[in-house]
Amino acid sequence: MNKSQLVESIATKTGFTKKDSEKALAAVLESVEKALVKGDKVQLIGFGTFGTKKRAARTGRNPQTGATIKVPASKVVSFAPSSALKAKVNKK
Repeated sequence: MNKSQLVESIATKTGFTKKDSEKALAAVLESVEKALVKGDKVQLIGFGTFGTKKRAARTGRNPQTGATIKVPASKVVSFAPSSALKAKVNKK
């Protein structure tokens, strides 16, 4: 599902116009983004938790040349699904 399909699904389920649905989705995504940039977690009960994790600096290899390179430390976004979401996904 891409963004336009998600907007259409929101519009269908809520009765909002596509334009209003797109604004609502944009507001949710922006709010999640701002929280993650601040280092906060975003927990959606029944869905999962978005957060950030620190990735340590490490040594890597350039696949073209085989040369050793240093990969700097960074933060990565993580998502941990709730047990309810896991159960729905694994239901047969």
